[in-house]
Order: sequence, then C-alpha cells, then structure tokens
Amino acid sequence: MRDVAVVAFAQSQHSGEDQGIAETEMVLPVITEIKERTGLSRFGFTCSGSCDYLQGAPFAFVSALDTLGAWPPIAESHVEMDGAWALYEAWVKLQIGEIDTALVYGFGKSSQGDLRAIMTQQLDPYHLAPLGVDQVSMAALQARAYMDKSGVKEDDLRAVAARSRASGRDNPFALHLPDPEGDDYDVAPLRPYDVAPVTDGAAAIVLAAGDKARELCERPAWITGIDHRTEPHALGVRDLTGSAATRIAGEKSGATGIDVAELHAQFSHEELILREALGLGDGVTINPSGGALSANPVMAAGLIRIGEAASRIHDGTASRTLGHAASGPCLQQNLVCVLSGENNG
Repeated sequence: MRDVAVVAFAQSQHSGEDQGIAETEMVLPVITEIKERTGLSRFGFTCSGSCDYLQGAPFAFVSALDTLGAWPPIAESHVEMDGAWALYEAWVKLQIGEIDTALVYGFGKSSQGDLRAIMTQQLDPYHLAPLGVDQVSMAALQARAYMDKSGVKEDDLRAVAARSRASGRDNPFALHLPDPEGDDYDVAPLRPYDVAPVTDGAAAIVLAAGDKARELCERPAWITGIDHRTEPHALGVRDLTGSAATRIAGEKSGATGIDVAELHAQFSHEELILREALGLGDGVTINPSGGALSANPVMAAGLIRIGEAASRIHDGTASRTLGHAASGPCLQQNLVCVLSGENNG
C-alpha cells in the first residue's frame, strides 16, 4: 500500500440562508484557496461529490468544473455522494501508483428547496419513498428505539446539541447557533436543536502520496486506515439502536488510540450511537468543530469531518484522529478514515 496523506483542507464560510449565489460560485473560492495553499494548479486526479437533486438538474456537477480550469483536459470523476466517498475514490486511484496528487471537493446548496422533500425522493423507490416519510421522521424513530434500549434521556440529547453549538461558535466556518432552548418537538423525541441545520457550503481536500506529501505539507495527516460499509435500505431489517456498518468500518480501518473524532452526526442521538459503535471513550474529543449540528452542507459535511480531523494533525494538536461520514437514512452508509501524524515510510 502506498502512503497517502491529507496535505491541505479548505472550506467555505457556511450559510444557513440563500445568499443568492450558484453552487459554482460557492466552489470557486474554495478551489482557489486550496490551489494557493499547495502551490498546485493541476492535479493527477480530481473527484467531486454533489447531488443533482439539490439543483434540480441532471449532471449539475458539470458546471462546477468551470472552477477548476479543466483545460487542457483533466482526469476527473464524480460521485453522487458526500465528498468523503469522492476522497475514497481518489485514495484508491493513488494506490494504483499512476499519480501522486488528487483534488477532492464536495458542495451543496440546501437552502434553495425543501430539503426534507428532496431527500425523500432519494429513498428506496419501492417501499420507503411511496410512504412519503422524511429523514427527520425516520431519525426520530431511531432516536426513540435507541433511547428505549439504552436509557438515554432527552436531556442527554440536549447536552450533545449544547456542546456542539458551543464548539461551533468557536469555528469561523460554522453557523454560530445559540444555546438550545424551547420544549417544542420537531418530530418527537427530537427537538429542532437535535436536527442539523439547513446549510449551504463547499469544501476541498488535497491528497498526496509519499515524498510528494512531505514536500507539500510540513506535517501531513497520513491515512492509516479507511473503510466504508452499508446496511440495508429497509429500516425494518436492521437494528436501528446501533450502527453495525460504522463498527465494521472502524474495525477495518484500525480506529484505536484516537485523540480527536469528527463524527458526521446529523441528529444528536446519532453521535451517541456512533461513539458506541467506534468504542470512543470519554478521553476522546468529539467534534471540536461543532460537527454537523453546527453546519451541515449536504454532500460536503462528511468530507469536512475528514478535513477537520486532518487539521488537528496539521497544527500538531493531535497525533491520531478519526473522520467519519454518513449517508442515507438512519446511518445507512458509513465511512471511517483514520489519520496519523506519524508515518513509517
């Protein structure tokens, strides 16, 4: 296996409201920053993650290529997934050995439509989508099942949201939300603050292999393990009180000895489920960026978790970190990326 590292990370200053700009205009400053930070204008491979449903047009991601300077022609790919899965594809490409650098980016503008209705259209078209159930209602079912089994109370969920929002206020890129308040439910047992906010935003990461990584970054965040797993579409055939996919991905990626974990928890109860699945104890710092509960740009939030985890390696505040990304209802698909400041190469 080739040694591959995250050598640069950039993200937009996220917004909870439509700023009157197109997705391409969100992406351009981030790509410009990542090029300036690395000194690279071209990359061996480029891969993006986005969702045509958000823009309401087929192949909407193609317009984002205008931000890259894609002439002369570049080697490029796209996943209709969070940018974290684009990072996985780029990591595989680097393992082949034909390239030494890769640019990965993800972006999404959730404010321009009804996100809950949009995401419902991505469900299994035979059983779930016809029911018209949205992602928050499904998350509420999971939260209730988990709380009944574990004994977790609504105050425990509030504590997760409060800590996440407090951390987010220290993050210049997050939405800077107030402390949780109010007793009204969104969908019981979830209150509005237990649900990730609608967010527009973009992010980019540069991967590099071996000596190229050392050349581009003083302290590369080496990917020592990466794995992703999926569970069935149908909610009735899996245990919603845990996350087997996360547990397996964590085991396969060697998720032990973690200092900082960035978990893509879009609902407060999901953080508790993910912590259990990954075996993260009280000594692990969880979501110092504020996580998705402070800013959740669809199709970029998972990539941001990896970028934030890598940033802790870059600045020397942690030696071993974890970035997690999720997709689908009730933590259906999960990716775990373990990063380290140490490399044996």
